[in-house]
Amino acid sequence: QVPVLQTNNGPGLTGLMTIAAHLVRQARKDQLLGSTAEEKAVVQQWLEYRVTRVNGGSSKDDTRTILKDLNVHLEDKVYLAGNIFTLADILMYYGLHHIMVDLTVQEKEKYLNVSRWFNHIQHYPGVRQHLSNVVFIKNRVYTNAH
Repeated sequence: QVPVLQTNNGPGLTGLMTIAAHLVRQARKDQLLGSTAEEKAVVQQWLEYRVTRVNGGSSKDDTRTILKDLNVHLEDKVYLAGNIFTLADILMYYGLHHIMVDLTVQEKEKYLNVSRWFNHIQHYPGVRQHLSNVVFIKNRVYTNAH
C-alpha cells in the first residue's frame, strides 16, 4: 500500500520517501536529509533500502538478512548516515519496530549494534510517538561456572 499526501496546492504526493522528504522541507528541517552531498546520498540510500527491503521483506530469512546488514553497517556508527541523526533513522525505526518488538532477548543480543541503535532512536525526542517502548536488557548476568 503506497501512501498518498493530498496537498492544498497542486497534485497529491505519492510514496513514502517523497512525502517524508516534502514534510521535512516544509518543516524547515533540511538537516534531516543530510548536510553534505555524501550524507544526502547515504540518507537516500537508506530510505530506498527501507522501502525496497524492509517494506518488502516478510519472511524470516528476509528479516534475518535485514538485521544482519544493519548490524554490520552500524558496527562503527551511531546513526545510519554516520554521526548525524537523519530521516533515514526515523523511517527505519518505524519500519523495524514491529520486528524488534518480537525479538527474543537472545536475538537482540545477537544483533547488538541494531539493538543499541534502535534503543537510542526510540528515546530520541519526538520519535517514538504512539509506538510501544521496546525493552532491552542493559546488564548481562554472568554465572560463575567454576
